Amino acid sequence: MAAAVEVRTLSRRFGELAALDSLDFTVAEGELFGLVGPDGAGKTTLLRILAGVLPPTGGDAVVLGQSMREDPEPAKHGLAYMPQRFGLYEDLTVQENLDFYADLFGVPREQRPAREERLFAFSGLAPFRGRLAGALSGGMKQKLGLSCALIHQPRLLLLDEPTFGVDPISRRDLWLILHEMVEEGITIIVSTSYMDEAERADRVLLLNEGSVLALDEPDVLIRDLADTIVAVETEDPRPARRALESAGIPSDLFGETIHAEVADPGTEARIRTTLSTAGIGGVQIRPVAPTLEDVFMRRVRREAERV
Repeated sequence: MAAAVEVRTLSRRFGELAALDSLDFTVAEGELFGLVGPDGAGKTTLLRILAGVLPPTGGDAVVLGQSMREDPEPAKHGLAYMPQRFGLYEDLTVQENLDFYADLFGVPREQRPAREERLFAFSGLAPFRGRLAGALSGGMKQKLGLSCALIHQPRLLLLDEPTFGVDPISRRDLWLILHEMVEEGITIIVSTSYMDEAERADRVLLLNEGSVLALDEPDVLIRDLADTIVAVETEDPRPARRALESAGIPSDLFGETIHAEVADPGTEARIRTTLSTAGIGGVQIRPVAPTLEDVFMRRVRREAERV
């Protein structure tokens, strides 16, 4: 399958800070590719380079066959970039915003009605054509922003945390729209800090402090942790986690539940002994299916141990 994006030893520095450090990966045409990591991982910097609005300081990114280091302008005609704070005009209506972006991208007037109807159909914004963008809910604003980004039918769509601060129902709707776009042949690179969302991507790149922790299909990454995680429930989860870490048992807090790594058959007994010695009661241990968040936390720990 042809590549829509090829990233080659890509780096970006801001003074002494290495925001991105020698990234290498490829995104195939028609792929839904997820960038996953916490704030400060480098997701926005990477998307800005791919969009041609920020030059790399090392390496290169070839987007739609064009070097973003040498000359990013030709690639911009085939892509759309939707930053986390998309530039909607809140004093314009939904229809006026779409018309403005159609003008901006040079969409021929005879093609606009069909394109707009298609966008209204999947966004559900048709009943709100005349409503001011500033009066829309957060989820509806994101759908309008996505519609404006798609009005010129780009081959590549770059989305920076499009569901940040959006209600669960709108989050689901936005992901359904993204899958529809991929089915129509659009390549999508989407960043998110929501691990459950990232599991919907074809492949995910786990980023932390500008470096790649892992790159693969979500199911493959999760499968590697099968039978190695248990859920530990106690009366005092935070002191319990500290006790486990002090005893050398890697663990993470998921709400009020601890996910602990099972290194060998004796780990469960060690967990019980450790917590009993620490005076923590009400201990219940059960197997649990690992998630992408478990994968990420383990990879972060492994990386820290190597440093």
